[in-house]
Amino acid sequence: MPHFFIKSDSVSDGNVKITDRENYNHIAKSLRARAGEKLLLIDENRIQYETVITNITSGEIFCEIQNSYPSKRDLEFNIFLAQSPLRSDAQNFVIEKATELGVRSVYPVVTDNCALNLQTVEKKIDRWNRIMYEASKQCERAVIPHCETPSNLENLIQDKKFHKIIAYCERRASKTIREFFIETPVKKSENLLVIIGPEGGFSDREFKMFEENSISMLTLGNLILKAETAVTVGLGNIIYEYENFRKN
Repeated sequence: MPHFFIKSDSVSDGNVKITDRENYNHIAKSLRARAGEKLLLIDENRIQYETVITNITSGEIFCEIQNSYPSKRDLEFNIFLAQSPLRSDAQNFVIEKATELGVRSVYPVVTDNCALNLQTVEKKIDRWNRIMYEASKQCERAVIPHCETPSNLENLIQDKKFHKIIAYCERRASKTIREFFIETPVKKSENLLVIIGPEGGFSDREFKMFEENSISMLTLGNLILKAETAVTVGLGNIIYEYENFRKN
């Protein structure tokens, strides 16, 4: 069932009126939807609406709500990804998969061995936000994440909003993600910052910074993974361990 984001003020008396141009063009022109077809809609309050199209005019789409409920397409804790941007398609892959895996936002960090310079990263932010928006629609996310303006590791690790910070560092890792959860389990509603470096890895200066700030350096196992693979595996393992510890 196609999934679209709407505003709560478009909902009234058991019906939804879609007037914004982007949703209208996608539904009426790209999908060529017709009266009687179903749409899945979600508003900024994370309320999901199962609807049926009743009418499509030259600029509006009218839907009847058949069912509504709070969306469950979200994590119980907040993952923030600080990641050294990769080139071209590899970074697009990272942004898409991070969205599917529930990150709240992505912080592009220009590390010492980053593949892209600051000016190039800044030009790509709009593109990456667009990818996050489209991926959120495809996987029915309750909240649309976003890509932050470029930052650096020094500023991020001093940000007090993060309750816990970890970095995946194969060359200097001291523990696994499971060992980290045993020692300091992530709690519901906590903010966890996950740092993943470039293909060339972190520099000695950055490793020293992690050590001086007591940031846990974790391993993903004996295999050496490409940076984009490490993002998917690293985030997936965190979600698995959270669910595992929550149930136990």
